[in-house]
Amino acid sequence: MKSSWMLVAAALFALMGVLVKHASAKFSPAELVFYRSAFGLLAIWGVIALGRRQLLAPLATPHVQAHFWRGLSGFAALVLFFFALARLPLATAVTLNYTAPLFLAALSAWWLRERHGRGLVGAVLLGFVGIVLLLRPQVQGQDWLPAAAGLASGMLAAVAYVNVKQLGRLGEPEWRVVFYFTLLSTAGGAGWMAVAGFHRPQPADWPWLVGIGVTATLAQLALTRAYHRGRTLTVGSLAYTTVGFSALYGVLLFGERLPLLAWVGMAVVAAAGVWAVRASAPAASDSL
Repeated sequence: MKSSWMLVAAALFALMGVLVKHASAKFSPAELVFYRSAFGLLAIWGVIALGRRQLLAPLATPHVQAHFWRGLSGFAALVLFFFALARLPLATAVTLNYTAPLFLAALSAWWLRERHGRGLVGAVLLGFVGIVLLLRPQVQGQDWLPAAAGLASGMLAAVAYVNVKQLGRLGEPEWRVVFYFTLLSTAGGAGWMAVAGFHRPQPADWPWLVGIGVTATLAQLALTRAYHRGRTLTVGSLAYTTVGFSALYGVLLFGERLPLLAWVGMAVVAAAGVWAVRASAPAASDSL
């Protein structure tokens, strides 16, 4: 089944979360975004250069401003997501980030003037009920800051997806959108490090940092193949298996134990996300 490539992508995205969570003990979220993006940038540029047999010409675009806003929203979403990963249980942070389709439903109605039926409204409302169930038993005191960051990462990811949709309407190919997003994320991470300082990686750190870039890039390739070859609605629904993989990794690798109400909340958010995907066509195959 060609849509099953999404399962590969989900497992890899969850594994990236594991690597980020481990590396965050030493590196800031902006540093990790830089390494995640830099390795991906080299890979994407290499594929474009080989496929088009030109180094720079295929990257020329008349829509620089649109790419900038897509890149900025995606970069901010990644930084906030990595911040949440460092301070929350793995499955909780991933679930909050995967509220993006719920925010996307609201944004597309307001921003893109798209009409949605009652089913999509119900999915959004159900999703936010799930968020309350997820956070109430386990987030207290200062934990509300990373929880808010995780939720904001989902909202900004939705903004990025709207920007991707607009770029598609402008005729920009997906590979160019991904390239400029990765380029701006790399530049943003480097700029943040130049201002705030950075930690010099030691030999033992490189496997983790390279692993973040490799898993993110392979996950992106698997996701793209899934959307290109599989059924869009099936692929969009299977994306929520990332939450399941994250929960499994969290239990096995970090010994995380979540209260029953949190598990119920995760299941409700995932169900609402699948409902939202099936109630409206997915925006694009581009992902964080």
